[in-house]
Amino acid sequence: MTPNRRTLGLALAFAALVPLAAAAHGPSRKKTTEAVEINAPPDKVWAVIGNFQDMSWHPVVEKTEGKGGNATDATRRLTLKGGGTIDEVLARYEPEKRSYFYRIAEVDPKVLPVTNYSATLIVEPAGEGRSKVEWRGAFYRGYPNNDPPPELNDEAAMKAVSGVYRAGLDALKERIEKGGS
Repeated sequence: MTPNRRTLGLALAFAALVPLAAAAHGPSRKKTTEAVEINAPPDKVWAVIGNFQDMSWHPVVEKTEGKGGNATDATRRLTLKGGGTIDEVLARYEPEKRSYFYRIAEVDPKVLPVTNYSATLIVEPAGEGRSKVEWRGAFYRGYPNNDPPPELNDEAAMKAVSGVYRAGLDALKERIEKGGS
């Protein structure tokens, strides 16, 4: 085989293997963002959601227990209405930016069908006396290998996380705009 034919042969062989390597790679990291505008100044909204140890504003959270306050590596356990727990760790807390970043340390995929989950909550000004709250998350589906069951696939993970964010943000808006804190 001449050098050109050998190079071409190797290139074709490599090209034939690329799709197999991509299929063997497994799941890709998913990202989702939900946001809500609230008729209240950012500091008022932050006063409700800015404490990592308190998620009483979220309608599916029955109880929050934790250690470490708002310090890096603080922990919290969310006990959900209807059963299940989620253990989380605070990675970054920036009150001057009204934001914090956290990770799930442990969750049963039957409770939330994700793995390697991290998220950011941030409150920003949205005009005179208004706020925008954004909840951003990144995660893998609950089943890390190929051919996941339907309840642990990418679609189930996206639907579950988006649902958690939407329920929380809608409840937060209602609570604050009705005068609650």
